[in-house]
Amino acid sequence: METEIVLTGLAFGEGPRWRDGHLWFSDFYRHGIFRVDESGNEELVLEVPTQPSGLGWLPDGDLLFVSMLDRSLKRMNGSGDVFLHADLSDIAGGPCNDMVVSTDGTAYVGNFGFEEGQKFAQATLAVVGPDGEARKGPDGLDFPNGTVINPEGDRLIIAESYGSRLLSFDIAEDGSLTGRQLFADLGSRVPDGICLDADGGVWVGDPANHSVFRVIEGGEVTDHLDLELNCYACMLGGQDRKTLYLVTAPTSGRGGAADRREGRIERVRVEIPGAGTP
Repeated sequence: METEIVLTGLAFGEGPRWRDGHLWFSDFYRHGIFRVDESGNEELVLEVPTQPSGLGWLPDGDLLFVSMLDRSLKRMNGSGDVFLHADLSDIAGGPCNDMVVSTDGTAYVGNFGFEEGQKFAQATLAVVGPDGEARKGPDGLDFPNGTVINPEGDRLIIAESYGSRLLSFDIAEDGSLTGRQLFADLGSRVPDGICLDADGGVWVGDPANHSVFRVIEGGEVTDHLDLELNCYACMLGGQDRKTLYLVTAPTSGRGGAADRREGRIERVRVEIPGAGTP
């Protein structure tokens, strides 16, 4: 399979989400939230000086976005006004990163666990209710990253980038996470952003091995696609949810390729449509 390049000129893209006929995404170093239509036309939705990452929506349509550098979750209403939704500085040990928002508006927000340049430390997931109340979720996570929720809304799967594995949790009625289980040991593969399909398979961006792959529970890799650049996140979109969008870049750091804006959004058609959240 060969990918089609949809958009170039990204500094570093993250958090792709399909909504209303557009792929939404954050760009760390252009400091903005963008969306692109299927023809490749890009639109700036919101400037975020504090570096945006994970995206999601409340039931009323307000946009939630992770504000990385001030370790917070913010909300933009339909008029474009931005508000603080939750201060996560007491939970996050480092910059906040990716997240998933459930259909009832509960947000599950990961963080690095440590400041850039500091020694590795495990992270605690933040669980933020629809009203913005934040509490500590599961801890002992090795760089929690991409996260999905199944269509039934009772199971969450999260990638541990430094742990080279996917974990699953049961979602209780109050939004808390229990029943930690190993979903897939990925060996030498490194999971970053992920998305879920209708057969329960998880597509995984692997920025350490220039690839994207699909894995099922237990660890069997059913599909693998080598890429020119590193893949940091993926999302199933399009009208039939069978277009796999990839956010790719040479590196994730500032300077160099980011300054040259060598990041891309690419896509490829797959057989099984997307499901669940995001």
